[in-house]
This record gives sequence, C-alpha cells and structure tokens, in this order.
Amino acid sequence: MTDPYRITEAQEVPPGSASHRSGIVRPVLWLLLVISAAGNMVTSTAGLNVFVGVAFGVATLACGTALIVQHYRQRRK
Repeated sequence: MTDPYRITEAQEVPPGSASHRSGIVRPVLWLLLVISAAGNMVTSTAGLNVFVGVAFGVATLACGTALIVQHYRQRRK
C-alpha cells in the first residue's frame, strides 16, 4: 500500500507534452514583443514607411495579447 502523505520528487514533464510547449512559448512571446516594440520605435522615429511601423505595431499588440491570454489560462489551472 502506498503512503498518501509521503513526499516524492516531482515528475519531469516529457518534452512533447503541452506543459513543456507552454513553457517554451512564453519566453518566445516575450522576445518577439521586445523585438517588435523596438522595431516600432525605430520606424516611428526614423520616419520610415508607415506600413512597416504599422506591421511592427500589430505584431506588438498580438504578442502582448497572447501573453495576457496565456497568463489568465495558466492562472486558472
């Protein structure tokens, strides 16, 4: 019979599981957020084509939104 009060080491997450992927997604989203925000600032101050700045702005908003959604999904678990 197993002891329900026995403290055992945490099981490792297999590399192909959903939890492993969500652990990788967050740093990638942060990296893309920083790069797209920096690109948006550079294109805004340099006076480059407006569409390039808009593309960086949309990418920044998308990464920020994805991080917020992921935060609230992980918080409920």
